[in-house]
Amino acid sequence: MKSMHLLTLLTLFVATLLLPHHVSTCHGEETGEEQFLKNARQLIYEGKRSGEGYFSEDGTALIFQSEREPDNPFFQIYFLDLETGDNNRVSPGTGKTTCSFIRPGSNDVLFASTHLDPGARAKQQAEFDIRASGKNKKFSWDYDEYYDIFSAHRDGSNLKQLTNALGYDAEGAYSPDGSKIVFCSLRDAYPAENLSPEDKKHLETDLSYFGEIYIMNADGSGQKRLTNQPGYDGGPFFSPDGKRIIWRHFKENGLLADIYTMNLDGSDKQRLTDFSSMSWAPYYHPSGKYIIFHSNKLGFTNCELFLVDVRGEKEPVRVTFTDGFDGLPVFSPDGKKLVWTSNRTPQKNSQLFIAEWNHEQALSALNAAPARKQTETVPAFELPESAGKMGSHDIPQTPSCTDKTDHFFSPDITEADLRAVVSFLASDELEGRLTGTKGTAIASDYIAHSLEKIGLLPFGNPGSYFQEFPFTSGVEVLPEGNALSIINSSKINEAISLTLEKDFRPLAFTASGAAEGELVFAGYGISMPGGNGEGYDSYAGIDVKDKIVLVLNYIPEKVEMKRRQELNRYSGLRYKAMVAREHGAKALLVVTGPNSPNAGELLPLSFDKASADSGIVAASISGDVAKTLFSAAGKDIATVQSDLDIEKEESQSACVFPGEKVTISIAVQREKSSDHNVMAYLPPATGKNDCEYIVVGAHLDHIGHGGTESLARKGEEGMIHNGADDNASGVSVVLELAAALADMYKNNPGDKKRGVVFAFWSGEEMGLLGSSHFIKNPAFPLKDVIVYANFDMVGRLRDNKLIIQGTDSSKSWPQLFEKRNIMAGFNLLLQHDPYLPTDATSFYPEGIPVMNFFTGSHEDYNRPTDDAGTLNYEGMARIAQFAKNIISDLVKTPERPDYFKVEHTGPPESLHGSRRTYLGTIPDFTTEDIEGLKLSGIKAGGPADKAGLQAGDIIVKFGDLKITNIYDYKYALDVLKIGEPVIVEYIRNGKSNTLIVIPEAKQ
Repeated sequence: MKSMHLLTLLTLFVATLLLPHHVSTCHGEETGEEQFLKNARQLIYEGKRSGEGYFSEDGTALIFQSEREPDNPFFQIYFLDLETGDNNRVSPGTGKTTCSFIRPGSNDVLFASTHLDPGARAKQQAEFDIRASGKNKKFSWDYDEYYDIFSAHRDGSNLKQLTNALGYDAEGAYSPDGSKIVFCSLRDAYPAENLSPEDKKHLETDLSYFGEIYIMNADGSGQKRLTNQPGYDGGPFFSPDGKRIIWRHFKENGLLADIYTMNLDGSDKQRLTDFSSMSWAPYYHPSGKYIIFHSNKLGFTNCELFLVDVRGEKEPVRVTFTDGFDGLPVFSPDGKKLVWTSNRTPQKNSQLFIAEWNHEQALSALNAAPARKQTETVPAFELPESAGKMGSHDIPQTPSCTDKTDHFFSPDITEADLRAVVSFLASDELEGRLTGTKGTAIASDYIAHSLEKIGLLPFGNPGSYFQEFPFTSGVEVLPEGNALSIINSSKINEAISLTLEKDFRPLAFTASGAAEGELVFAGYGISMPGGNGEGYDSYAGIDVKDKIVLVLNYIPEKVEMKRRQELNRYSGLRYKAMVAREHGAKALLVVTGPNSPNAGELLPLSFDKASADSGIVAASISGDVAKTLFSAAGKDIATVQSDLDIEKEESQSACVFPGEKVTISIAVQREKSSDHNVMAYLPPATGKNDCEYIVVGAHLDHIGHGGTESLARKGEEGMIHNGADDNASGVSVVLELAAALADMYKNNPGDKKRGVVFAFWSGEEMGLLGSSHFIKNPAFPLKDVIVYANFDMVGRLRDNKLIIQGTDSSKSWPQLFEKRNIMAGFNLLLQHDPYLPTDATSFYPEGIPVMNFFTGSHEDYNRPTDDAGTLNYEGMARIAQFAKNIISDLVKTPERPDYFKVEHTGPPESLHGSRRTYLGTIPDFTTEDIEGLKLSGIKAGGPADKAGLQAGDIIVKFGDLKITNIYDYKYALDVLKIGEPVIVEYIRNGKSNTLIVIPEAKQ
């Protein structure tokens, strides 16, 4: 349908991201839409919204639809004189109107209207009542059966009814000579008693399925049906020469639409696009050489304009590049102007825009476009008139990204719903849903599409289900800025220049910069605290200040297992870099010794998710380079390493390279990326503002092909980690809760005392990035959030045991869980600590009680074997029903749950079982581009809390140890001594302060 209601429909459709994206962009001297559009400006300002503007044949007038009548909330039709700016209403003013057009060579216009509906005024009042109640009504086009096509003079007089068949008649346009009208009709859906049982179901739920193209004379006579193919056909226009009709046709499943043309008698149907998306509102350029249309190819909230050649031989060319809705485009008769509907207004309401059109650039861009690629066989259209409708079809009033996202959520909690979501999200096609990749983009669109189908309103960025957040995604070596040379003074300053990627390679955490100095070897580069021979210090007795330090990778190879476990904690390269930096070294070189795995190989440039560098220039060198250096000093690197491997006492002394000087320069660039949270909500009866909310969430991301977080076993390395339990299970449960609660809100509006926000976070696996971003950029005051309920790994219910974590965050929880478990019958395990390694930790420090549902870890955790077939869907359904009852109570109960700040009564559990110092701080994993460690929270009763540290403080120093990032901080905890006071330097509100913290032991 070409009417304005399609704007609302289209902006809600999910982009078809699972399908190939063949989009051509052609850039001349100017880029983006400036190639085609000059002096773009808003044309219509009056009224709440406007759209669908069509020129008169001389280009001096425009007819359009607008919502501006004080006693009618629906569109009416207006005629605008483009020379004087005068406008007048053409339609009667009662009922709904849409789809107008000006008749060439005449004073007539046409439009579709329901003003003859006896209930028209009652429908207007009902719409006003809904708006006055504060409810945000979900928009859906009703294909009102009272829509008929009328003609009138431009001033609204001489009104004539042209169609009177029962059923929707609209989307009309005149032929260039004014003798014919082409339009869309749903009349074949009536009378209902003549329909098959299957088509009667369509009549009840899917009227658009019956949409067909008709043609008639300008006076309404000679009405003839032109299309018979299953699927919604609509939005027809004539070609400039009047010989063909262009329209858009939906596939039978109602998810995708493409552009077609045919002769006036319905013969010779030709498909012009194969765009794997919803392509809409095609309109010829007056030259007849190309067609403009709009499509949701690039995202369900980002409809853009595209061009395609008149024969459909080329891939479409993108025209607009502005986020939001750009659609329903129409050329002026001379082809020099374009009018279209856009929500690029300051208020983001849709209005008509106009711009000058660059015809020559359009031809050039189409000429340069690649040949059209077909993703499927074009269906034959020549079916007999008697051909019946076949198959199922969804009304195009919800977003769509792929045929795989057309799952219909039952209001009942079912295993089928849960299995469908997990099967999609945990499929290989999403490649493990690593943050910032195609996998999370597909998952996000799938979730947004599902939320819209369920009937939830968007709660992300304005008008969107998405909330975008930035993060650091990788590091890139800049070859021109990297150099390493060794100068031997004994050979008259002979310089040996080393080759990047052959002889040396920057480490991922290196600082960018240059350094020059003498070379000193410092063994394994480890500094481990401990007395009575338990410690380890590669720097004992060595002066490395202002020098270049060379160290071995890993730890001593021949030590006992217990000793290996102790040293392992201090063997990380980031830690070694920090130690070298703290000892005054200018740069660090690392080599994997001949006795170690991967001997002599350069270390891979594997990104370790750090936002900040290590504060020192750092690179790995090859075994051959190291061997040459040791040989020049009269030593053998294999012998030196062998002595270190058995901790031979004298081996820990420095190896000096007489006369060897190193010059190094390193340049890397940290790559910035973005991803999205997906958010929607059910509003309370009082509206969005000044009310309380419950937030229900789950993280949608996983770990891709594994990386450093993988627990893959031998033979599984690099395989896709589908993350069915972690955390497609949580996402599926939250979506199921959304459907069930939406149904509850619909059927029991009196229960809507509080709103419910459904949030699907990305970046959880990289450090709670998405949820932390929301906390910093909330869509409403966080004081209005009464509880956060999180679902992370809820797919492996075993022995009827369900774990609920964070129960000490509110004294209300035990009673509530007990009450609702009477029917659920779980063996509940309540874990008290609210400081959890999941998104709940983003909320708790903000004074928000939390609960996290969890079914426990398992042998498939972070392995490629965490697949959809391994989950307990019956258990997930029980958990979802249990959670629904809990959330329902929280929605209805007038009292707000109390918040309890947990005092630290002992060290929390540790997955590693090793003893470390404990301060009770919560690092902010999302902070970038600052030096130091920012704290997102403080554990009550812990050493940091007792000392006076606060959330938002930036720690820059522990004693004499400089803290530049979270890794320095992590290693500092092991350097600090339990029970021994340490001076902490921190920044608060831009000012430097100090205080004393007494570390405690953490198990």
